Amino acid sequence: MPHPDGLPELFLDRSLGRIKVPQLLRDAGLNLVTLAEHYGVPTDESVADEEWLQLAGEQGWAVFMKDTRIRHNPAERAAVRDHHVRCFCLSSQSISGEDMAARFLDNLEAIVAACADEGPFIYVVHANRIEQRPLKD
Repeated sequence: MPHPDGLPELFLDRSLGRIKVPQLLRDAGLNLVTLAEHYGVPTDESVADEEWLQLAGEQGWAVFMKDTRIRHNPAERAAVRDHHVRCFCLSSQSISGEDMAARFLDNLEAIVAACADEGPFIYVVHANRIEQRPLKD
């Protein structure tokens, strides 16, 4: 399957790992860059979330991540808002790489539809649906 029309290039946070999840998503035809690929190893481990969120917003990338707490951190929430970042966070923190990739792929149609909105937003990706969460002030 080719990268879907209407889906921006994807940026994967370090929380999804460097190898397995990116490879599974690429094998499904998605175009993406990981934090490690963009910043290099080991620099990727020290890049502040606010920095890569700004980058993702400036590039127009949609972000896949595992950390839903981002909307509770004032600096990270401000980066999402200020740079119009489109975020998709997994609802479960303790699932395998295969299951992480499957959740994104199983909800790809809904993710593409959500990306019609320029953002900013945060969606939680569940096993069989996505759910928008407010960007709390």
